[in-house]
Amino acid sequence: MDLRIVTLAEQPTLKSSFPDAATEPWPAFMDEDPMAPLYYSDVRTAHPEFGLLAYDAAAPDRVIARAYSVPFAWDGDPALGELPDDGWDGAIWRSARDRQLGRRPNLVSALEITIAKDRQGTGLSGRMLAAMRENAARLGYEHLVAPVRPNHKHLVPDLPIDAYAGLVREDGLPRDPWLRVHVRAGGRIVGTCKRAMVIPGTLAEWRAWTGLPFDRSGPVQVPGALVPVHCDVQHDVAVYVEPGVWVHHRL
Repeated sequence: MDLRIVTLAEQPTLKSSFPDAATEPWPAFMDEDPMAPLYYSDVRTAHPEFGLLAYDAAAPDRVIARAYSVPFAWDGDPALGELPDDGWDGAIWRSARDRQLGRRPNLVSALEITIAKDRQGTGLSGRMLAAMRENAARLGYEHLVAPVRPNHKHLVPDLPIDAYAGLVREDGLPRDPWLRVHVRAGGRIVGTCKRAMVIPGTLAEWRAWTGLPFDRSGPVQVPGALVPVHCDVQHDVAVYVEPGVWVHHRL
C-alpha cells in the first residue's frame, strides 16, 4: 500500500468518514456525547491544519484512517499530569472557548485516531500517531497530550481506571494495546481523567442506542462501554461517565 497522509488544510474536500458505515469501529452511543456536535462541526472548520486523513494512493477518494487534534491554552505542566479532569470533552470546549476569547494556545490534545475496521491490525494506528506528533511539532508545539480511550478497558468494566492504567506486561509495557502504542511512540502515562466523556440520555434513548432494556435502576453493563452506565428508572435517565488515561508526548 502506498499510504498518503494529508491535512484537511491541504485537501479540504476529502471526506473523513469511511465509505462503508460497517467500517466505523465506535459503539453507537459514543456519538451521543453532547460535546460531539461541537467536535464534528468545529474541528474541521476551525483547525483544518490539525486534522489528518490517510488513504491509499491507489484509491485517493477512500479514507482509511483519520486523526484529529486541537490546540488549547493550559497553565498546568502536562509532564506532571496537571491536565483537565474532563479529558476529551474538556479539550474540545477549551479549544473553542480559547479561539472565541483570542487566547493563545500552548498545548495540543489528540481527540481521535480511528482506523477503518478492515484496516485494523496493520500498524496504521502507530503511523497515524507518529504523523500527529510530527504535525504538532511542525506547527510549533512542544507538547502533545492524549486523553486515551484504552481499547481493552471494556473487557473489565468494573476495574477502576487508575488500576487499569497501571497494568503492565512482563516487558514493562502497558497491557492495553492502545496505551502500548502511545508508550512505544514515546508517550508517557501521566494520570487519568475520571470524566473524559459524559453521555446522558433518557431510558428510551439508551434503549435505542444499545438495544438493552434499561428497566432496572443501578449499573448497566453495555457492550463497548469502559464502565457501567448508571440507570435511574424513577427519573427516566441514564448517564455514562467514561474515564480516560492521560498520555504526554514531549515533541
